[in-house]
Amino acid sequence: MLRWVRQQLGFDPPHQSDTRTIYIANRFPQHGHYVPQKFADNRIISSKYTVWNFVPKNLFEQFRRVANFYFLIIFLVQLMIDTPTSPITSGLPLFFVITVTAIKQGYEDWLRHKADNEVNGAPVYVVRSGGLVKTRSKNIRVGDIVRVAKDETFPVDLVLLSSDRVDGSCHVTTASLDGETNLKTHVAVPETAVLQSVANLDKLVAVIECQQPEADLYRFVGRITVSQQTEEIVRPLGPESLLLRGARLKNTKEIFGVAVYTGMETKMALNYKSKSQKRSAVEKSMNSFLIIYLIILLFEAILSTILKYAWQAEEKWDEPWYNEKTEHERNSSKILRFISDFLAFLVLYNFIIPISLYVTVEMQKFLGSFFIGWDLDLYHEETNQRAQVNTSDLNEELGQVEYVFTDKTGTLTENEMQFRECSINGIKYQEVNGKLTPEGFTEDSPDGNRHSLMKEEELFLKAVCLCHTVQINADQTDGADGPWHANGIASPLEYYASSPDEKALVEAASRVGVVFTGTSGDSMEVKSLGKSERYKLLHVLEFDPNRRRMSVIVESPSGEKLLFTKGAESSILPRSKSGEIDKTRIHVDEFALKGLRTLCVAYRRFTPEEYQEIGKRLHEARTALQQREERLADVFNFIERDLELLGATGVEDKLQEKVQETIEALRLAGIKVWVLTGDKHETAVSVSLSCGHFHRTMNILELVQHKSDSTCAEQLRQLAKRIKEDHVIQHGLVVDGTSLSLALREHEKLFMEVCKNCSAVLCCRMAPLQKAKVVRLLKTSPEKPITLAIGDGANDVSMIQEAHVGIGIMGKEGRQAVRNSDYAIARFKFLSKLLFVHGHLYYIRIATLVQYFFYKNVCFITPQFLYQFFCLFSQQTLYDSVYLTLYNICFTSLPVLIYSLFEQHVHPHVLQSKPVLYRDISKNAHLGFKPFLYWTILGFFHAFVFFYGSYLLMGEDTSLLGNGQMFGNWTFGTLVFTVMVITVTMKMALETHFWTWINHFVTWGSIVFYFIFSLFYGGIIWPFLHTQDMYFVFVQLLSSGSAWFAIILIVVACLFLDVVKKVLYRHLQPTSTEKVQMEEDKGSVSSACDFAESRHRGEDNRQLLDPSSLPDSSYVH
Repeated sequence: MLRWVRQQLGFDPPHQSDTRTIYIANRFPQHGHYVPQKFADNRIISSKYTVWNFVPKNLFEQFRRVANFYFLIIFLVQLMIDTPTSPITSGLPLFFVITVTAIKQGYEDWLRHKADNEVNGAPVYVVRSGGLVKTRSKNIRVGDIVRVAKDETFPVDLVLLSSDRVDGSCHVTTASLDGETNLKTHVAVPETAVLQSVANLDKLVAVIECQQPEADLYRFVGRITVSQQTEEIVRPLGPESLLLRGARLKNTKEIFGVAVYTGMETKMALNYKSKSQKRSAVEKSMNSFLIIYLIILLFEAILSTILKYAWQAEEKWDEPWYNEKTEHERNSSKILRFISDFLAFLVLYNFIIPISLYVTVEMQKFLGSFFIGWDLDLYHEETNQRAQVNTSDLNEELGQVEYVFTDKTGTLTENEMQFRECSINGIKYQEVNGKLTPEGFTEDSPDGNRHSLMKEEELFLKAVCLCHTVQINADQTDGADGPWHANGIASPLEYYASSPDEKALVEAASRVGVVFTGTSGDSMEVKSLGKSERYKLLHVLEFDPNRRRMSVIVESPSGEKLLFTKGAESSILPRSKSGEIDKTRIHVDEFALKGLRTLCVAYRRFTPEEYQEIGKRLHEARTALQQREERLADVFNFIERDLELLGATGVEDKLQEKVQETIEALRLAGIKVWVLTGDKHETAVSVSLSCGHFHRTMNILELVQHKSDSTCAEQLRQLAKRIKEDHVIQHGLVVDGTSLSLALREHEKLFMEVCKNCSAVLCCRMAPLQKAKVVRLLKTSPEKPITLAIGDGANDVSMIQEAHVGIGIMGKEGRQAVRNSDYAIARFKFLSKLLFVHGHLYYIRIATLVQYFFYKNVCFITPQFLYQFFCLFSQQTLYDSVYLTLYNICFTSLPVLIYSLFEQHVHPHVLQSKPVLYRDISKNAHLGFKPFLYWTILGFFHAFVFFYGSYLLMGEDTSLLGNGQMFGNWTFGTLVFTVMVITVTMKMALETHFWTWINHFVTWGSIVFYFIFSLFYGGIIWPFLHTQDMYFVFVQLLSSGSAWFAIILIVVACLFLDVVKKVLYRHLQPTSTEKVQMEEDKGSVSSACDFAESRHRGEDNRQLLDPSSLPDSSYVH
């Protein structure tokens, strides 16, 4: 019970030992003293709250906000002492704000729970009691034997026991974990590989001992002890035996595995970061402003209290004849009276802190987020997917991004390789209608319509078909004819490859007539134009990043021994002694300029003596116990020389549409783009060049393959020196995972200095948590830039959660990234609209909203402070308590809310086409100290004009009524309040650039509502009000022509200076945004279609507002 409570509250007892012992099928030892270890269940939890902790945790988060905590204190003070205003005036708004926010955050977390339940409730098959039992994913326990079928994802981390293959191997793609789309081969230990049926597995008696869970995807240490009759066989287990949750089974009908790590202890879950509350820069600014306003409030309250006692030092003011003290008041402690008066002034002035600011901001964020979901420009028709908002708290942060961290596979690319061109024997070829056609030839050319392949072409294609690690779908290799029908026409083969390039090349070769039809034992079969040839595979010289090539040695049907090699041009061309080397080099450069991934292909014939020598050397190197890797490298270099060059290939990893334009736009907007990928160095650089992340003119610096601290530090210092020397040109940096770990361990500052001076950074071979580390490194650097991470796989989740803003791409790699992101979009190209339009507009709207709120509350409460000088600091209120409560809730709330939802200070098309405008709002420009100071001083200035303007116009003994009567204090307060409501509403109107009928309705409607409400409130005797000070006050005020004159004069006096300041600044010191606004205005005036333009923008907005205009009218929020 205690453990369950601890789990619910988010605590879990630590593991007691360094290893875990797992009894397969949970067959525990029968002797009595065995105590089973406790393991986590298989539930995945991405939500933040549970039913039990929602109320305390949510309240704690909400009262972390300065204003909420402050209003709670004020509310408690009002309950405890006699104050000028009722506790309801602060208690009711506080309760409303807390409730609305809790409902919003609870709803968002409910959506996360729903997504978790979908994953945890997925059906799985488990071996229990001698049969297959269907259960839910969350019910899998450590030790259960689980069956997974082809194309299913693994529901837990499993140790492979057996597959449908005799050797116990299976193929897996880990694209959603590390971004690699290639197939990885996993193998079972021989003793369990033979147990291919449920009945046999049920009899298995075995124990696995392995390390406790850790986040490293590529590390697993364990051993399995299998009991057979009388003996126990112990076998080592490594990463090749472990199938990770989130990976997908390919090219294998089914596998059986035993669950070793479950739920939040799986490697996928350990690579998540815990979900923490993200807070936007605007919210942090708001908290800073609130603290400044708290200081102003305390200053006003202390000053008022001191002045009250200074005034009362005179006998006649201490106890005037009309206000005698009671006996209790005379005898009470002076210190207690001072504290009581101070708290009373605090309550009187507390409206300077705008509590309704928070609820308006919450509503603005929540309602504003619907526009992202409804935006048809962010809708992807092919997949019928719209943009999705998971966290509306960060809308304005989209307008502040300085760094974008993006994944490569599936985010920048489509994750599909396509063969484009090749060069054979110095001639460039393209694939046209399933035929290899030399460049310049067409179908109509005399030579264009050829059915046979030339000798060089055929040899080149055979090299491509033999030198690879491609496999064929097991279903298609069965049967006598393999994949060929009796009439000789091939059925399309389904290839699986460890490298997507190899797959694309083998598929291209099969389309033009040379088909790889599979392997059987140690031979490879190739069909060239329908004629089958069998090559014996003698040796495979595996690819490694140092050699940057791979080779196979085969025996041809005629008995010749041949070496086929393919690899990067830098590793093949220097080793070639014949063939069209110069022409091929030119072609390779041409392919690379087009952004294609290039490989060179070469071959070598061996004499029997040479082959004997090679076979002997290879055997010695492969069986060496010391320095095996170095010996093998020497032998490989000895074999792969004196090559005859056959040609080169150009394969395109198809980029997503408009990726290049999007990256260029981000650069123009002053945003630095970093690509973080788990992919190989060469692949990553190639894609970076083709997508415009790296330019051809850039000087590309490399920090790769460092094994020691000292070499890494030395290289970093050299790079820093080079950057200083060549500061004129742009630099791009390439860094790999191992070098990054070394750089971050000791030389963080130096590494950051190098990175910041580079225009683009590419990090390859990155583990998921390394991605998050890089984001955190920049996030916490002294400049504190706003970061955005975008990715599509589970390997990107930790980075998405670490960044200020996390964006998931709805790609082919599952929904992990989307579920854990703040926003989700279907394609990378939508990022530009999301940042430059939505982000820009949200930021402008909320910046104005926040500062306007402070301004209108300064206007509201300063006259109250000034009034105390005229009433002996007796805490008399200037306004009626109903006006105090309704000022922020009714009279001035709607115009600013509607402004914050619909304002478009520049047309969206202009914002997207001119990314430079994004720089105008960077680094929180509109919510800095200067704009804040301007709005505050403006508020104080307007408040002084309201109060003293009214005071001077009325004078001390002026009669403003026709019958000679004078105004009382409530009439004076109402005059100040009326002027104030009109002025602050008109101020909002001056800030509005984009008018819709809704803006007109709420702006003028708010003023009309105030007048109608005041007439009703003061014109009727309400039976439920115990005092009605305002009875007939408003009617009396409006019956005076002088009062109307005073209202108009004071409003004009307040706003005139504002208009003058705006005009001068726009003409003398315009920002680029203001220049664009003036161009827009000129354009609309000169073309005399101002009305049409406004209507068009209105339609734009209506298009955003109308969910029914989407193909699927149920919208996402």
